[in-house]
Amino acid sequence: MDSALPPFAPFPDSAARRQQIGPDDWALYLTSWRALTVAYLALSDAKFAAALTKDEQTGVSSFLVSFARALAESGPAALAPFSPPPSPAQEETATSLKKTVFLLTARALRLPKPPPAALLAWEHLADLSRVYGRRRTGHVLATLPPASVGVAEASLSALKKALIRNMEDGPSGKGDTRAVETRLLRVNYLVSVWPAAGALLLTGSDYLDALCACFVIMNPPLRRAIVTNLYVCLIGLTEPPTPRYSLLSDLLYAVRGAAEEHKRGPLRPSDSLVAELVSVTPLLQQIRQRAEAPSSSGATGAGTSTNRILPILEDLVKFRKPGSGLSLPPGRLKRKIDKGKAAAQTSAPTAAATDTAATQQLHPHKLSQIAVVQDLFPDLGSAFIAKLLDAYDDDTEQVVAHLLEGTLPAHLDSADRSENLRDAATTIDNQHAATAMAPRATPPLPPGRRNIFDGDELDELSLQTSKLHFGKSAASTTADDLLADGSSAKAPNKAAIWSALAAFDSDDDERDDTYDAADVGGTVDASAPGGTTGADGDDLHAANDQTLYAAYMATPNAAVFQRDAATRRSAARARLRDETGMTDEAIEGWAVMLARNPQQRRRLELQSSAFGGEQTQLARTSWRASDHDDDNDDGEAPTRGGYRGGYRGGYRGGGRGRGSGNGRGRGNVAGPTGDKDTQQARNRKEANKGSRANHNRRDQRAKKMARGGFPG
Repeated sequence: MDSALPPFAPFPDSAARRQQIGPDDWALYLTSWRALTVAYLALSDAKFAAALTKDEQTGVSSFLVSFARALAESGPAALAPFSPPPSPAQEETATSLKKTVFLLTARALRLPKPPPAALLAWEHLADLSRVYGRRRTGHVLATLPPASVGVAEASLSALKKALIRNMEDGPSGKGDTRAVETRLLRVNYLVSVWPAAGALLLTGSDYLDALCACFVIMNPPLRRAIVTNLYVCLIGLTEPPTPRYSLLSDLLYAVRGAAEEHKRGPLRPSDSLVAELVSVTPLLQQIRQRAEAPSSSGATGAGTSTNRILPILEDLVKFRKPGSGLSLPPGRLKRKIDKGKAAAQTSAPTAAATDTAATQQLHPHKLSQIAVVQDLFPDLGSAFIAKLLDAYDDDTEQVVAHLLEGTLPAHLDSADRSENLRDAATTIDNQHAATAMAPRATPPLPPGRRNIFDGDELDELSLQTSKLHFGKSAASTTADDLLADGSSAKAPNKAAIWSALAAFDSDDDERDDTYDAADVGGTVDASAPGGTTGADGDDLHAANDQTLYAAYMATPNAAVFQRDAATRRSAARARLRDETGMTDEAIEGWAVMLARNPQQRRRLELQSSAFGGEQTQLARTSWRASDHDDDNDDGEAPTRGGYRGGYRGGYRGGGRGRGSGNGRGRGNVAGPTGDKDTQQARNRKEANKGSRANHNRRDQRAKKMARGGFPG
């Protein structure tokens, strides 16, 4: 030891920092500790090793252990314990002290000869991992000399025995479950940084069995600590450069066996450690990605072990809780239209205020994601986790993976990890309050607005209050009072009122509108296109659909419905236009809407494929008079209808058949008596009478009875 260097004073705990040290003395302590750490770093290896062995005189290891413990418990507040914020010089001193302490600890751990046992104890290594993270501490622990590794593993072995004993006695009430929870939370930081520690804990089946036995206790904080510990231990076995896939496959078999044994027990299958592990942590996804990665094939025994791991992962997926793999979509916030209106701001908002304002509008889904990450990392603040979720698109698996691997971006790695949302909001509120209390110049008075009532009695306040009233000035006056009062100039003339009533026709409002066109039922809908009725328009539309659908299915890729000029000039398109009476735009739009509407396409397909009941029309075999018989000008064709109408019509009315000489469309019943057209018109009139009701039949029966005939 260099006699010129004074010994270290241990870093005080939180109570001593607040009660026994003032702000001025604290700044002096920080400066002294930084100077001493720089001085000890400048020593040679021999002198530095000698200083470590004489810890009673130098206090190096005691200071390093107490410093890491204080920062692990209180975070950055351990270096600034007083309410007034530190000055920039003090902040620079605290940051420099934290850096030099890490360099001093790393130098002590890398010495060929093991340093004091306090520096290699699992408690100090866990605090070191929590304060400095995976990137720095993991590199130091990965390069420990073999002698130092043996001392650290001995400390971890003692911890393992104590944890197994307390966890096995936990369900019976004999074990100290509070100590188990505290130690698991503390050692999780070391396991996440140093995978060898997790491999040491999981070697053998006793530690895994103890975790499963202790998970039966209904203690949510203890359960979260157990799940986190098992997760970081298992995922650490896949860490490069030397992943232990053989040990991992054996442990996964043991995990599956524990889950099946719990399933056969009296408890619910979803209440087991394995179900909770595969449901709330990304263990299966992380192991699958790392096992299937190309880099994993180069590890020792990776090929065989990977083939064993993948089937076990498929079996473990079955133990997931229902709905654990689902994630709620983030709520859609209703965005207000920016109209360019906003309240006047006296000063530009700071970046911190903007971040906090955005952070406060959190969706409940993001709050649940923050709770999931805090279950695995209880020391992280909600505001810091919210920043991580924003950086990784609300993906909790990526957040957990980057936290475990220590691969956060620089701006997030240097951020305050203990910051909470309420603390950030309080800080911004205090800043706004201080800004609002700052003195400002008195603003000018707003300009006055002039109108036509300026200078009147109400403006000058010279009007008597007795003249003011609410509503009408004479609210109790009725119409009879106004008619009876003849002295008032505004009183209405009673004679004028009576004359107006006499001129009023009360029958104007009694018009009978029963038979108006709009009120008569059964009217024809003339709104159909082309002057057709609604039913005819629907039939035309259905026929067009069938024609277009047949063309759509007949041409490959609906080529006849393309929008290019060549298709529009084609013969197939012209035929469609002629058959449907539609334009090119309407035909192409029909194809577009058919592609967007699968229900319509299914309906048209059913209509085209189903049997509609149509049959081949058969011609009638009975004789019927042809149309040219009616149009014969002479009316002398020897037809059967002429016989019935001409010969027999004299006895039975001559109106039942189309007799000869039926010149349709000619003559007049009031014409000359001997005219041929007049006679044809009269015959046609009688024939038309025969098609209305049953009058002719009634008359002919009367004639028959008059001749002496018998009924029947």
